[in-house]
Order: sequence, then structure tokens, then C-alpha cells
Amino acid sequence: MTETMRHGVAQEAVGAAGWRVLLSEIHTYVPTGSYTRGLELVNDIARLAEDAGHHPDVTLRYAGVHVRLTSHDIGDLTQRDVDLALAITAAVRARGLETRIEQLAVTEIAIDALDIPGVLPFWQAALRYQADGYDTLVDPLGLGPSVWFQQMDAPRPERSTFHLDVTVPHDLVADRLAAVLRAGGTLLSDERAPAFWVLADPEGNEACLCTWQDRSTA
Repeated sequence: MTETMRHGVAQEAVGAAGWRVLLSEIHTYVPTGSYTRGLELVNDIARLAEDAGHHPDVTLRYAGVHVRLTSHDIGDLTQRDVDLALAITAAVRARGLETRIEQLAVTEIAIDALDIPGVLPFWQAALRYQADGYDTLVDPLGLGPSVWFQQMDAPRPERSTFHLDVTVPHDLVADRLAAVLRAGGTLLSDERAPAFWVLADPEGNEACLCTWQDRSTA
């Protein structure tokens, strides 16, 4: 079985190449300025992926290309991801392009529930998502945010049972946190930082800013 790579080790290996660990994946974004240049880069990535026998998720849009790497067979990062990320960065640079990290983020919808098996099927039917383990639903097209269910021990009427988890590059989270606070947000808890900070908007709706750091996979 392929050995899982600690997220801190993976980040150190790919950071200078313009990739960032978000959850159990590594991401980059390449501004291309045109659909044609983006398609050319996607073709380069496809050739590298076929040669490696390891395939990233690639999103092509007019302004650029987003690339996401993880080892799907084990649901985490491995040396295969690092090797392909470095090869992709070389291809990016060979075309006179560059990797960028400023806008990278992964958004999840979190639902706190007392009876996860009781509420999960409702959301699965409503969204037409697929179950991924006991407590997570994912978009089969890979387009929408995943939904995960957090176990509650008792009712919590004083707080919402919905919140967004926004996972951002670890070295950009301070700027994002400051921007949220300037925009009227309130810091509810930093007890688990740098894994996550709990924030609320002026009406009490919550979001967590998250990073890979200080977690079991770090």
C-alpha cells in the first residue's frame, strides 16, 4: 500500500513550486489569460498524468486553470502527488506562466446534528450527492462544496447548526482573518487555532477559517 505523506512534509516539498495543502489535497492556480493557453496547459498536464499513471482534477476556465492533487485510492497525500505537482510546475514555467496561491480555498458546508443517520439522507436526496463515509456527502461532479455532519451531544438552540468551513493556505490565513474582522466579523473562538478560527457575521451566522496545521495529519 502506498504510504501516506504528512501534510507538513508535503507542503514543504511543494511550497516553493506554488502549491498549497488544503484539507487532504494540494492545489494551485495558473492564470493563463486565454482559453487557448489554458487548454494547451491542460494538454501538458494530461500527458504528464498519463506518464505518471496518476491523475489530478483539473478545472479549465477562460482566465486560468485550477489543479487539485490527491491520491484517490487512499484519500490522502502521497509522494505521487508531490512528484506530479513538481512536474506540472515545470510545465507551467516552460510556457512562461506562473502558479498563484492568493485565491486558493476549499469551502465545505458543516451541519451540526444530534442524529447524523437521521438527517444525512434528507440532504443526500435534496442535493443528489454521494455518501463518502459515515458523515460526509460529496458532489459526484466535483463542482459543489462537500457537506459534512458534525456530531452534537445536546441541542444547541443558542447557535446555528449550519456553518461554512473555508480552508485557506496556512501562510495566508492571517490576512484572511484580518479582512473578515475588518468586514464586521466577530472572533468567537481561537482555541483550536491554527487548525481553525470560529467567526460570526453581524447577525451571528458562523464560518470557520481553517488550515492543515495542528491536525492529526500535519
